[in-house]
Formats: sequence, C-alpha cells, structure tokens
Amino acid sequence: MTQQDLGLSLSTRRTRKALFLDEMNLVVPWTELLSLIAPHAPRAKTGRPPFELVTMLRIHFLQWFGLSDLAMEEAMFETTLYREFAGLSSVQRIPDRVSILRFRHLLKEHQLAPQMLAAVNATLADKGLMLRQGTVVDATLIAAPSSTKNKDGERDPEMHQTKKGKQWHFGMKCRIGVDADSGLVHTVVGTAANVNDVTQASALVHGEETDVFADAGYQGVAKREEVKDIKANWHVAMRPGKRRALDKGSPMGAVLEQLEHVKARIRAKVEHPFRVIKRQFGHMKVRYRGLAKNTDQLHTLFALSNLWMARCRLLQGLQA
Repeated sequence: MTQQDLGLSLSTRRTRKALFLDEMNLVVPWTELLSLIAPHAPRAKTGRPPFELVTMLRIHFLQWFGLSDLAMEEAMFETTLYREFAGLSSVQRIPDRVSILRFRHLLKEHQLAPQMLAAVNATLADKGLMLRQGTVVDATLIAAPSSTKNKDGERDPEMHQTKKGKQWHFGMKCRIGVDADSGLVHTVVGTAANVNDVTQASALVHGEETDVFADAGYQGVAKREEVKDIKANWHVAMRPGKRRALDKGSPMGAVLEQLEHVKARIRAKVEHPFRVIKRQFGHMKVRYRGLAKNTDQLHTLFALSNLWMARCRLLQGLQA
C-alpha cells in the first residue's frame, strides 16, 4: 500500500527525534562554542578543504544517540534527518570515521569539552537560569565491557569493579555537582568505579555556594582536610539504618525525620541530569577505553543535557 492509500503524509510529519533536533538546534549556543574551537582548528594547505567546523561539531553532538565513530559515519549516509541537522545537503561528500575521530581528538587535546560545558553554563547564567548559592553532589555508575574477548585479551585497566548492595559492577563513576535550584550541572568528574565518593566531594563544588547537599555516602565529608577551605554548610543524609531507628513519635525524632525529607527533596534535583543522559541520550555504557576519553564525552553530554532541561525557558526567550 502507498502512503496515499494509508492517508499518511510522511514527508511532512515530524518525529520525536526530529522535534528533539529542532529544539536543540535552536538552544545550542553555536557561536560561543565555535569560537572556542576555531583557534585550534587545523588549516589544510593541500588536498581537499576540511569540513566546516560547525558541520563537525554538529556531527559530534549527534553522537549523543550512542553512536560510535563508525556508526556515525554510516548513519550520516542512511539518515536524511542527521544530514539535515549537520547541514549536509547531499551524500556526495560526508565526513568519514577518521574525520570524526580527528575532531574528537582535537577537542580532547585542547581540553575543549570542559570549556564547552562552561560556555553553555555561562549562557544559562546570563539568562538567569543558574544560581550559585547551593550545590547537590552525587555519582552514578557507568558500565564498561567486562569481557576479555578482545584483541588485547584484557579489560580496560582504568576501569574497576565495585559492589553496590549485593551486586558487583564493572566500569567508572560519573560524578557531578548540580545547581540546587535549577538542577543544571556545573561540574563533572570521572573516576574508576571503586573510588570512594567522599574523597571526590571537594572536586564537585565551585567554591561560591553556601550550602552543599549529599547522600549518606558522603558521611564525614566536613571533617576531611581537602574541604576545610570550602566555606559552605554540608547537609549530608542520615544513614538508612540510623534513620529507621529514629523514634518518630517523639518531638526530636519527628523533627529529624522532617529534616531528612527536606534534604531528600533538594537532593532529588541531582537525579534529573542522570536520567537525561541515561534515558534520553541512552548513555548506559562507556563508549571508549580509558577514563579521559569517557570523561570528555560526559562533559559534552551534560552540556547538552543542561540545554535540554532548560530548553522550554530558552525557547520562550527566543520567541519573546
């Protein structure tokens, strides 16, 4: 049956992915990001001219759909939607996997991924979408391949295993510091999965906040040497066993229980960016070997997640 027989007009219908790309195209601060990359871009003296930086940056962002360099190259040939987003009008000349790899290496060599996150946050702060009085810190596990059936015959040496509850996990930990008001990420740190959370708390604050909120895994953080220069009040959740033992019928127990509820509501903001990168962007497993490459990718993903979470207010500003 043809499209006409079904009464469909597939050429004009916008899918959810198309709408997602339309919105991201409007809210990404392309000019600011390209100004960071332009001073480091190579200049070809012979041969074919290089692709435009904006094209390579758009393709790099398209990899938020969980696409490797090879998969991204193939998707550019197969998917018209991706070519439209990248600004490529035909399939006559499309960046191959090597070009995509070189662009990613360019960003890594000059530490541009953290700078892009900072540039996005500066744009959001200028629009009044980020405050600096409070921070929520937390971490999540990102799985890595545990199989040794590869050409090296071993797992990634920079990844480690850790036990959460009764389950063992192999991979890395993604740690973030989040604005307590908006839930937008301002700091990203990547470590092996077996690194204790409390040892990384000082790296997740920007230093200007007055209050920091964390779960029970950060118990004792205020006594650590590396946080003594941080002039902030640490609000750490009570350990679950101690909380269950509270006498909630007593005045003091009721107050402490209510206080834990308040802290939990504030800490919930940190779960939203994790949901976006894992569910919206599908980043459930690491894509590369080594912590540095995967941490760079996390900086990019959280910059995009900030824009995604703030897109409604940003689009309202554009329409005003």
